[in-house]
Amino acid sequence: MKTLQAYIDQKNKWNAIFKGEQFETKTAKGRQRIANSLDADLSPENLTCDGEVRGEALRQKSAYLFRCVEELINLDPNVKFSELSI
Repeated sequence: MKTLQAYIDQKNKWNAIFKGEQFETKTAKGRQRIANSLDADLSPENLTCDGEVRGEALRQKSAYLFRCVEELINLDPNVKFSELSI
């Protein structure tokens, strides 16, 4: 769960700057919120930064986010992804 925790830590640092709600995995609602964030990050526009990210950088970013998805599903198989067919 190291990759997912790194994702959560990075999101929480940004949320702290803007006084946003912190991500957490203790509740089903919190885990679903993380799933929604991953879903958004994996949309084609966000994944490629509107076409700016390509090649190896895109493969690494995609692999990182899919590893987060995998770890989240292992933690809670009931999370739902609207954009991913999992």
